[in-house]
Amino acid sequence: MWMLRLPGVYAPQHDSRLLVAALGRERLPSGARVLDLCTGSGLLAVAAARAGAKEVTAVDISWRAVWTARTNARLRRLPVTVRRGDLGAPVLGERFDLVLANPPYVPALGAGWARTSRAALGWDAGWDGRALLDPLCALLPRMLSSHGVVLLVHSALCGVGRTILRLRDVGVRARVADRLVVPFGPVMLGRASWLEERGYIRPGQREEELVVIRGSAS
Repeated sequence: MWMLRLPGVYAPQHDSRLLVAALGRERLPSGARVLDLCTGSGLLAVAAARAGAKEVTAVDISWRAVWTARTNARLRRLPVTVRRGDLGAPVLGERFDLVLANPPYVPALGAGWARTSRAALGWDAGWDGRALLDPLCALLPRMLSSHGVVLLVHSALCGVGRTILRLRDVGVRARVADRLVVPFGPVMLGRASWLEERGYIRPGQREEELVVIRGSAS
């Protein structure tokens, strides 16, 4: 799907398309409310609206992403509301039938949360890649409706079992719904030596597994 994108906004890639495919397998209830966290270009929000969601809310911390997602939805005349904020902060107190999330998950160089460019907002996620994943897992029980579902994508380098355990700890039943092995992109290639040193990848490894984790509130 073609998407308008300002410079510095995360471009839809393998993880985005894997999540779109997982969305396509879900049966949205009548009048479904959908939340797209870390929306970037708005690809998932647009896909959810096209799939029949009655109401779609998209959230991103980047003003450029907010403008991009709004524009992509308006060009298609779709019922998508885009809000700026950190993770679920703009929608606290609201409940959704489906939450979609493609948060930053790439381990950042050094112990801190490195930001080498505006675009790095779309992938840098702390030394272990979980700077947003862990807070997101903790927030989900307050965002899902009684029969709500979450579809979350990230690299297996961040710990698939860790995500599933954190979701189960907060009462969300979780399992791996899809997997895909892809070659490293430019960001991962640029960090390959550091990832080897930290033990995240094997020597010479230049591919990663992406996973979609499906969680349900009931």
